[in-house]
Amino acid sequence: MLIDLAHFTPGMSLAGGVIIGAAAAVLILFNGRIAGISGILGGLLSLPRMDMRWRLAFLTGLVAAPVIAGLLGKPAIVDIQASWSEIVIAGFLVGIGTRYASGCTSGHGVCGIARGSIRSLVATLTFMAAGFLTVFVQRHLIGG
Repeated sequence: MLIDLAHFTPGMSLAGGVIIGAAAAVLILFNGRIAGISGILGGLLSLPRMDMRWRLAFLTGLVAAPVIAGLLGKPAIVDIQASWSEIVIAGFLVGIGTRYASGCTSGHGVCGIARGSIRSLVATLTFMAAGFLTVFVQRHLIGG
């Protein structure tokens, strides 16, 4: 395994993790809500929509952050090597997975494990194992 040292940013990665953790802590401490993106978005799509303000603010921040970074001269460089059909299928499969797992990686991995949830630990380990397996099959068996 080779590490791309030109793009290895442990300091920025640590800072990002701290900010994500702090945001999750603030949301649960002051609003009593879990910072799981699938639950936040799902709450906007289901009825009744009683707590739309904080959900819209959270999702707006997710979209606005890379836009602001780009305006400040630090644009996010995205290089997706997949077709639109592959992206749509992958998104659909992720959506199904989050419904079966009762949450997404952010909800289980960041918030659930921090709360000591065994279900979240199992879900996160499953997410990670599936990701490892997918990369292995793609790189070593299919040859992509």
